[in-house]
Amino acid sequence: MSTVYSVDVEIRAPVQPTEVPDRVARAVETLFPTAEIEVGPDEVVATTHELEAFREALFEQRILDTARGTFLDGHDEDGFEFDLKKQAAFRGVVNFSVGSPAELGDIHVEVTVHEPTVAAFIAYLAPETAEGEPIEDAMDAEDV
Repeated sequence: MSTVYSVDVEIRAPVQPTEVPDRVARAVETLFPTAEIEVGPDEVVATTHELEAFREALFEQRILDTARGTFLDGHDEDGFEFDLKKQAAFRGVVNFSVGSPAELGDIHVEVTVHEPTVAAFIAYLAPETAEGEPIEDAMDAEDV
């Protein structure tokens, strides 16, 4: 069954003078492989309309509870936002940035949700778990 949702995702990562812009772009691309990426001298900006690879990484790393909490902490009626560590992203690892930003800056992700509701999309992206396993298969949720 295919999941139907409509989101706009904007990803921004600063490029420090000591960094190679293409490596910062690769960090973004590793977690968001379908994103259209623009590499500038000071910032990498990317956009996408799907988060399947990112969702798979959350499941593989078994960090659904952490992810859901992070998404809920940064949500409003239009969507949610969160920050990721660049070095971990470069290795294909999701590592949420909390507290003060990393010295080289973090990858900032803003998700605007059009369909379904923000809460339903967060439940799809990072469903609730019991003993580390999703309580229900979010792919079959009626509101997603």
